[in-house]
Amino acid sequence: MERVMEKPLKLIAVDGPIGSGKTTLVKMLAEDFRGNAVFEPVQNNPFLPEFYKDRKRNAFKTQVYFLLNRYQQQCEIKKHENSDSLVICDYTFLKDAIFAEINLSDDERKLYQTIFNLLKANLPTPDIVIYLRADSKVLSQRIKKRGIDYERSINEAYLSALTDAYDSFFLNYKETPLLVVDTSSVNYPDNPEDYENLKREILNHRGGTVHLIAR
Repeated sequence: MERVMEKPLKLIAVDGPIGSGKTTLVKMLAEDFRGNAVFEPVQNNPFLPEFYKDRKRNAFKTQVYFLLNRYQQQCEIKKHENSDSLVICDYTFLKDAIFAEINLSDDERKLYQTIFNLLKANLPTPDIVIYLRADSKVLSQRIKKRGIDYERSINEAYLSALTDAYDSFFLNYKETPLLVVDTSSVNYPDNPEDYENLKREILNHRGGTVHLIAR
């Protein structure tokens, strides 16, 4: 498929709550666009299982671990920003603040925000962000289906708060071109027409926010 954007894509970021389909889409796009897929090593976070058991007690250390891991990974991406290669990443660095907002206490959030602001200043900016959204009940079904042990304790109340926080953040997002995909209705893994439509929107997107509509 020929690219029609005004400049070549260098960095695509795919984001969305747990169970929204980020990993699947990044793999598909990396193969089709011959890009380098970058995945956040979520399961390497040693605090994550305990976080889902007791979020209040374990939130800050879990959050800071993620923040520093994401920062290191984004620094590696920045080293290659002058090359001709395309990078497709399964998160945005800015979304880290979403989790801080819903999980940290006021005092923890102030300290976290200080660290976050220091780190974000020199990181690469995506050419386009793809926000994958879905209803919390749909996400819950997907999470149960994939059967990861530490995710079993995720309840629907937390998922509902998370999806609301994601919507609030990304539906007011102005940093880069944004493509919003409702994965409850757009079935790109199983429907070739949906996937081709999604790729077309990515390549044609020139600015602002576009909501992908299932055909």
